[in-house]
Amino acid sequence: MTTAIAPDMSAVPLRYSAPIGGVAGTSFKPEHLQAILGAERQRGFFEVHAENYMGAGGPPHRALEAIRRDHPLSLHGVCMSIGGPQPLDKAHLARFRGLVARYQPALVSEHLAWSTHETSFFNDLLPLPYTAATLRNVCDHIDQVQDAIRRPLLLENPSTYVAFRESSMSETDFIRAVAERTGCGLLLDVNNVFVSATNHGFSALDYLADFPLSFVGEIHLAGHAGQADDEGDLLLIDSHDGPVADAVWKLYEIVVRRRGAVPTLIEWDSNIPDWPILRAEAAAAQAILDRCNQPAPTGDRHAA
Repeated sequence: MTTAIAPDMSAVPLRYSAPIGGVAGTSFKPEHLQAILGAERQRGFFEVHAENYMGAGGPPHRALEAIRRDHPLSLHGVCMSIGGPQPLDKAHLARFRGLVARYQPALVSEHLAWSTHETSFFNDLLPLPYTAATLRNVCDHIDQVQDAIRRPLLLENPSTYVAFRESSMSETDFIRAVAERTGCGLLLDVNNVFVSATNHGFSALDYLADFPLSFVGEIHLAGHAGQADDEGDLLLIDSHDGPVADAVWKLYEIVVRRRGAVPTLIEWDSNIPDWPILRAEAAAAQAILDRCNQPAPTGDRHAA
């Protein structure tokens, strides 16, 4: 029996695709592979979670290689634990770098969250206090990632369900400071904004008005689910298991009109629908991007 050996990516040049502009894409799900390959080539890109492709080869990589031939990729990490107090896991960072070298994604992103403690890895993206000490730690971790992959990282704003008393700055101020200090870009998840605003009772519009949109290089849209908390109040969960809500679409259009057209991804990670349904969600995002990207009418030029 032959043992598979992971390719050594340490010497592979870290290039990446040209900017992909204001196009909409979707999460790539292997069950959609044949439908995607059998359809006429279309605008857009696909995003994958990096941790699903950290093995040496096999069916996951064959599927991703087939997609990569015709479409740009967005590589989205979920386990780097950038917000954690511990040092970054060097082996995990090396695997992440190897994927960047192997697939040359157009976009690379991670979360403003933590997911590890000592030797335990949690299947969750946990919040962090917004303090000066946390800011230094997050910036140090982002610097390490960007040094490894030799390109800017996009940092995603979280969806949160608790807040910390010791926070000394707002989330938008914290995110702005991270981007200014490290030179990273931002991934604005509009659904996360809506979820957090509902859960904490603040205005999503006010949050977006204070968000540093000039740093945004990608946008995420997703569905959420509602349930009651222990006191019977509405609690929204960033579930990624359904279509984008109308309120999130409205916020998205406001963002695009302010920021301009940037790559936008539809996330759908459970209760996954047939490919035409997911593709239709991306088409709805593309329609907003195209509409907001049109030049404003010049008006009536006749002399009075």
